[in-house]
Parts: sequence; C-alpha cells; structure tokens
Amino acid sequence: MHINSVYNAKGLVVRRSFEFLILAVVACFVGAVQAQNYPAKPVRVIVPNAPGGSIDLFARNISHKLTEAWNRQVVVDNRGGAAGMIGSEMVARAAPDGYTLLITSLSPVAIVPHFMRKPLYDALRDFAPVILIASAPLALVVHPSVPVKSVKELITLAKARPGEINYASGGSGTSMHLVMEFFKLQAGIDMLHVPYKSGAQQVLGVLTGEASQLFSSLPLLSPHLRSGKLRALAVTSPERVSFAPELPTVAETLPGFEASNWWGMFAPAGTPANIVDNLNGEVAKILIHADIKQSFANNGAVPMGGSPRDFAAFHKAEYEKWGRVVKQTGIRSD
Repeated sequence: MHINSVYNAKGLVVRRSFEFLILAVVACFVGAVQAQNYPAKPVRVIVPNAPGGSIDLFARNISHKLTEAWNRQVVVDNRGGAAGMIGSEMVARAAPDGYTLLITSLSPVAIVPHFMRKPLYDALRDFAPVILIASAPLALVVHPSVPVKSVKELITLAKARPGEINYASGGSGTSMHLVMEFFKLQAGIDMLHVPYKSGAQQVLGVLTGEASQLFSSLPLLSPHLRSGKLRALAVTSPERVSFAPELPTVAETLPGFEASNWWGMFAPAGTPANIVDNLNGEVAKILIHADIKQSFANNGAVPMGGSPRDFAAFHKAEYEKWGRVVKQTGIRSD
C-alpha cells in the first residue's frame, strides 16, 4: 500500500471519528435543552387498565397535580387489555422523550411477563423507573365457617387436610393468585385454587362460602369485616398497619413473608436522566400533599417516593421474586 493511501485511510477514520464526536455532543446538547424546557407540550399518562379502581384514581390524582404544577395538560389514557400488557407495551415502544408515561400496578411489570413465552416487552430493559408511587398491604381473610382465628391455626388446618381447603383469586396469574401461592410455598401447605373473573367476584365467592379464604385489600374488605361476614387473620406488610393495629402480620408466623401491592411510574427506556429526575421530583412533592395522602389512605395505600435508582432496585427485586414464585410453583395463567 502506498504511503498516501495509508495516510488517506487514517485521515478518513480520524475525520469520521471527529464527525461522530460532534454529532454526539450536539445530541447531548439538544437533549439537555429539551430536558430543561420539559414539558413543552401535553404529557400522556397511560394506565393499562379500564377506568375505575385504585390505579386509575392514583393516576388521575397525580396527573391533575402535575397539570397544575407545570401549567401543561397531563392526560390519563386508559388502555386496558391482556392483563395490562397492551398499555404497557405502548409506553415501552414510545419515544423516550418524557411525553408518554406509564402508571401501573406491579402486575404488568413484575408478574404477567413470567407467564408469557414471548412477552410483548422486557419489563426490566424497556422501561425507565421514575418513582414508586404507593404501596398497600393485603389482608388474609376467611369465611366465618372456617374454624381458625390465626395464621398458625390456618396452616395447621391445611396441613391436616391437604388439598381439601380452597381459596379464591381474581383469576389465574393475577397478583392475588401469586400471593396465595407464595403463602402456600412459605407455609409448606397444599390448598385448592378457585379462580374468579375479577377481584369483586373473588370476594363474593368467599362471602357466599363457595371459597374459604383470599388475600385482598383492606378497604374493599372492611364492610364485610365489620359486619362479621368475613374474618381477618393478618396483613401482608412487614409491620402492622396503623389503620388496623390489632391485625398481626403474616410475617409474625412466617418470618420474611411480605407481599404488598404497589404502584409506580415508568418512562420508556432511554428517556434522558434530566427528565426522569424532573418527573421524580415533581411527583415526590405531590405525594406529600395532605389531600393526596388522604385519598390514598381511603384506598388502603400509603404514598412512597424515593429516587429513580431506589425504584429501579425495588422493581428488579419484585420482578425476580415473583418470577421465582411462578417457577417454583409451576402455576399457569388462564
């Protein structure tokens, strides 16, 4: 090869490398400017469920407060279907610019993907965790005809009658199904699963005595607990809850058991860190508002918060935890 040819080849490489560097710097500069001006247009918040229910309420509360804070419209867009995967996929495939966000419960991002041979998205790689919005303990309740008044007594009864005692859930593969399977795994017991089509129907199933027990949220169960139609045995939080301090935790009998429901905000993967931090800071301020705390409390939830890094670690731990439960129990969704 001639010297000139070598020189030209090296010069071409250097020139192209310099051009790529310039483009990268410009891209970073543009991204920084966009982040500083964020939001410059309306923001859409995808809720991967039909209107109504806790997740929709939380999303609308936060969107309303963000609209006030930014003086920009923040619109909730309900996109239910496929156990929350349709709406979640929309966010996973959206432009990573902060204008399409996801507010969801744990199910579409920590449970449902484990049942799919080919998930619509990678729950850990396709989202940028923004903030943990709220957490809510569940209650383990039984029909009054079940002759137990504690978790220990329930476990003893189930061990004496393996496979005879049943429990209700809102459907195979739902969070309530997974929580009971986790309980069975931890307690070393065998119980029969009776799946219903919704959370409301699972409660009705236990109220009528068709099923013996279930895990569900305390606010939903409270009227039936007060009337004596259901009996609460314990809550699933690590510590006793202030609004029902008389109820022990499941962990007092099964150390390490914890299975709270939770809700969080995600952006598409690749969203600039400045925008994620902006969103995190704004939502964190919203979560300390007295009216937000009261609204959440009415639904049995506690505002959480924390940094994007905190939420990312929490999300990963939850995803792996429920993946282990699915694998160890061999359960299948509908």
